[in-house]
Amino acid sequence: MTTVLISGASIAGPALAYWLNRQGVTTTIVERAPELRTGGQAIDLRGAGREVARRMGIEDAVRAAGTGEKGIEFVDASGTVKGAFAADDFEDGNGPTAELEILRGDLARILVDTVADDTEFLFGDSIAELDDDGDQVHVVFASGTQRSFDYVVVSEGMRSRTRRLVFDDADAIRPLGMYTSYFTIPRTDTDTDWAAWSSLPGSRSLFLRPDSHGTRRAAFSFMTDEQGFDDLDVPGQKKLLRERFSDADWAFPRVLDGMDDSDDFYFEGLGQVKLPTWSKGRVVLVGDSAYCASPISGMGTSLSLVGAYVLAGELTGGDGRFERYEATMRPYVDEAQKLPPGAPRVANPKTRLGVALFHVVIGIASSGVVRKLASRFTSPPADKFTLPDHPYNVPA
Repeated sequence: MTTVLISGASIAGPALAYWLNRQGVTTTIVERAPELRTGGQAIDLRGAGREVARRMGIEDAVRAAGTGEKGIEFVDASGTVKGAFAADDFEDGNGPTAELEILRGDLARILVDTVADDTEFLFGDSIAELDDDGDQVHVVFASGTQRSFDYVVVSEGMRSRTRRLVFDDADAIRPLGMYTSYFTIPRTDTDTDWAAWSSLPGSRSLFLRPDSHGTRRAAFSFMTDEQGFDDLDVPGQKKLLRERFSDADWAFPRVLDGMDDSDDFYFEGLGQVKLPTWSKGRVVLVGDSAYCASPISGMGTSLSLVGAYVLAGELTGGDGRFERYEATMRPYVDEAQKLPPGAPRVANPKTRLGVALFHVVIGIASSGVVRKLASRFTSPPADKFTLPDHPYNVPA
């Protein structure tokens, strides 16, 4: 019986395990975290990614766990709304807010629960060494355990540690010149089910979003040519953000205070992963570790679900399977990594005049017929892919 080790228990990993299990493959998922990571920001399901969820039979569960986000408001430094886009303003929910919005951690939980009875999980461990002898991949885990598998799939993040064991990834990450943070803060009586975006001079922004847990998800972002902020410890990163945003009014002071008390704070420099190949021997990459498109693209979830689906269909399909996986996915990835015109600078102007002009453009774009035209520029290319119909990868 074919055995596959999957490193990473977020989105692509459990989704891949689902399709492999249906194929009769024995799957094991190893996750560095001691337990499933249930935090994270809102993500969306669109196009082909949503179709994969439908074929997995989890679309209703995703809908039930949705954030309920009604749309997004763009506000100035005083909280005055300068323009707004409702989720139902766009056909099939293909606007800034998708029809299916869910927290990353909630989607991960749904996926893990779906495969829990058929997949072995190893939490609190990771891959330390890999030796591919051509017939199997011999793995040494950080815990000291040694096991062998027919294939190893790396389904980790943009800065995957396991990827470095196999691939030359020194130039894999292309920075976008932006740092962002994610954390949860308490909800107040003034909060609504609308997301809110506020841009400040200096290429700074705050994004607030509703969730389904009675709290609020916040994200501070700023653009800079400086590097190395990822290497700061969490107190240093929070101190950096407080210094950068302490001059702002509206919700900023409240969010800064909430950030100090948050226990799920995460900070990263945004980038994209671009590699000439996603496989080497019996080791293959999927999801962000292979082709992260960045949160700005709005395509991360779709790429993870679609990539898992396609890879599962090719993994045990004979010679050239990984070549077919790459040939099928590469055009979709290339489209996903084409960011909206001017992104991320357009929503993060450098000057006061730039912010004022951004608000004027938003006001115009959110009105009437222009709003429909704007959907062409705000909707990611999630539907520019036709899922192959593998015999075992069709609705149950």
